[in-house]
Amino acid sequence: MNYELITKTIDRGDGRPITIETGKLAKQAHGSVVVRQGDTMLLATVVAAEEAKEGIDFLPLTVEYREKYAAAGRFPGGYFKREARPYDDEILVSRLIDRALRPMFPDDFHAEVQVIVTLISADKENMSDSLAGLAASAAIAVSDIPFNGPISEVRVARINGELVINPTWAQLDKADLELMVAGSEDSIVMVEGEMKEASEAEMIAALELAHAAIKEQVSAQTEMASKIAKAQVKRSYNHEPKDEELKKAIWDGCYKQYYETAKSPSGKKERGAAFHTIEDEFNTRFTDEEKAEKKFLLKKYHHDCLKEAMRDMILNESIRLDGRSTTQIRPIWCEVDYLPGTHGSSIFTRGETQSLTSLTLGTKLDEQTIDSAVQPRSDKFLLHYNFPPFSTGEARPIRSTGRREIGHGNLALRALKPVLPSKEECPYTIRIVSDILESNGSSSMATVCAGTLALMDGGVRIKAPVSGIAMGLITNSDNSKYAILSDILGDEDHLGDMDFKVTGTEKGITACQMDIKIKGLSMDMVKNALEQARVGRLHILGEMVKTISKPNEDYKAHAPRMVSFDIPTENIGAVIGPGGKIIQEIQKTTGSVITIEEKDGKGIVEISSPNKDGLDAAVKRVRSIVWPPQVEIGEIYEGPVKNIQAFGAFVEILPGQDGLIHVSELEWRRVMDVREVLKEGDIVKFKVIGRDPKNGKLKLSRKALLPKPEGAPQEG
Repeated sequence: MNYELITKTIDRGDGRPITIETGKLAKQAHGSVVVRQGDTMLLATVVAAEEAKEGIDFLPLTVEYREKYAAAGRFPGGYFKREARPYDDEILVSRLIDRALRPMFPDDFHAEVQVIVTLISADKENMSDSLAGLAASAAIAVSDIPFNGPISEVRVARINGELVINPTWAQLDKADLELMVAGSEDSIVMVEGEMKEASEAEMIAALELAHAAIKEQVSAQTEMASKIAKAQVKRSYNHEPKDEELKKAIWDGCYKQYYETAKSPSGKKERGAAFHTIEDEFNTRFTDEEKAEKKFLLKKYHHDCLKEAMRDMILNESIRLDGRSTTQIRPIWCEVDYLPGTHGSSIFTRGETQSLTSLTLGTKLDEQTIDSAVQPRSDKFLLHYNFPPFSTGEARPIRSTGRREIGHGNLALRALKPVLPSKEECPYTIRIVSDILESNGSSSMATVCAGTLALMDGGVRIKAPVSGIAMGLITNSDNSKYAILSDILGDEDHLGDMDFKVTGTEKGITACQMDIKIKGLSMDMVKNALEQARVGRLHILGEMVKTISKPNEDYKAHAPRMVSFDIPTENIGAVIGPGGKIIQEIQKTTGSVITIEEKDGKGIVEISSPNKDGLDAAVKRVRSIVWPPQVEIGEIYEGPVKNIQAFGAFVEILPGQDGLIHVSELEWRRVMDVREVLKEGDIVKFKVIGRDPKNGKLKLSRKALLPKPEGAPQEG
């Protein structure tokens, strides 16, 4: 054995201990660990470049979370049968890890860092994503890479009224509150989750329990790292050249101008142009050669000077870049039914941020199939967020959907999901698409508001309207003084310390997402931000309901009509018929689309049609097969001719029930050939005149409904 294995176990007394080990796998990485809970195992590695690239003034951190299908004993879907580009859930987990780690690196560390977390074994009980942040941080903790951690990440869920840390897959299905929380020993650094109209106090209780569990995991990493020599001596680096004389000159020459410009209310473009003018005028004191030589430091010091001036202005005077107070919301206007061809649409505009959102209603065939390694599924609710370059006045290539777009769309989806109607109330597959047409702060929250409006415009009976708001934070150097900002601008997000998004109804919170840029956030700050967010989102909700306050009574005229109902599983075969013959015939004659699946011991039938008549006809046919009405002797029916024989025609009385019109019962005259009167597929009206005493078959008569000619023989 050519390795030295070091392990640490975290046991919370729930019968599901977590083990961290290092020294066995991936030893050429700068740090590597295997984290295990039950049979779920993650390999986390980290590698950092020795030097920063020239001209880089930020941390080039990339985080990849990947799932191996072999971990769960499955083959990947698709033709090539191998893992390819990450699917959305892997990207979302990567973002959760990234957002927790990023603020913990030193501000002046700019070497390229890559963290890869791989699911190498999976069971059906323990969820890998709730262990991924712990694994990533532990890999860095046992390396020589500078890091102000460790941190860790846990999931907290409320199940039957009780808060549970890192629930199992089965437990999570019953949760009405679910949060992913990351933090350090001292504070919370990242939050994301959804809940069913929870109160601010309920959310705080969940955060406090999560932080207690995080502290245990942080302590375990610290203890483990203390046993590893290279982790005790972090590498030295110098990634930021310094010129204190130049820095002082910029502060002396520009700080006051930046402060006064920030204090003068203006739009995004005007403000940006004014800041650039200050920078350009100062830089005229240098020759072109000197500007080229000092390019990096000029850019950095101007940015830092502007950031400090703006932050000081807000802290000192409680006014913001556009003249608002810290709690004031930008002007809002809304419109619905703007796009006539969609099944619902809306425009939501708040300040310089605008979303044009559309609603599409579809059938079960439109559900999105997710072929994940551990939990394959299909989704009936889709929300897609698009952020074209013109929304910020830029011209850049349009590539494939970015991680940011996937993350913002997922947050909006989680915000709206708790208020969607049940499958029985709304059997549709629902797709919302938010196209951001303008952006200056919190386009994801504009998507939530626009999505609510589009759903109501489309007649989807949501339980309550949802609004969203993004909160910001400005602190001084020791956090002794801070300002919480409602409805932040893009500049306030960029130059501030926090982006805390909260969505909810009038009753409570439905989703949240928090990212911070400082080392941590105290619980008092979180409480104050949540209360200020509550007041702000209720204001936004009040503006929204001025346009539409409840769902329209009906779907749009051109929306597909759809119904869903349950049938006994033993009747599924009867509806489908041999080789699908019966269901295909119903679809063809009614113009409908019918899907049937077995789930939870029931057969679930979904029927859609372009019009109500086709829908009603298809429902009637299916129901009559499953719950056939009794054929009454003496009653008149109408049905298709199914088969012709020499002695008569077999006709469908009701779905699944046939009878015979004997050749003698076709007409009052003597008929020599049945095909003289009827052919297969004809719709014929007839009377049920009795049953054959030998076989019990129903006897039908066409001639009984025809006028009796003079001289015709008496019946019987």
